[in-house]
Amino acid sequence: MGDHVYRLSEIVGSSRTGVDDAIRTAIRKAAETVRNIDWFEAKEIRGQVVDGDVAYFQVRLAIGFRVED
Repeated sequence: MGDHVYRLSEIVGSSRTGVDDAIRTAIRKAAETVRNIDWFEAKEIRGQVVDGDVAYFQVRLAIGFRVED
């Protein structure tokens, strides 16, 4: 990671297909407006159950992005 300063932000991604897709969707969407995202940490995984089956996966992420000089 080197000698950088990072700012943290929390986001939540959701997906009908799985945790991996929820993470990737959240990161891609955040990258549209946030520059220099270098890492993420999955903080919480949860989901919605409908009629006895998983309907959605949700992942709360902390993302770290480099503060520009």
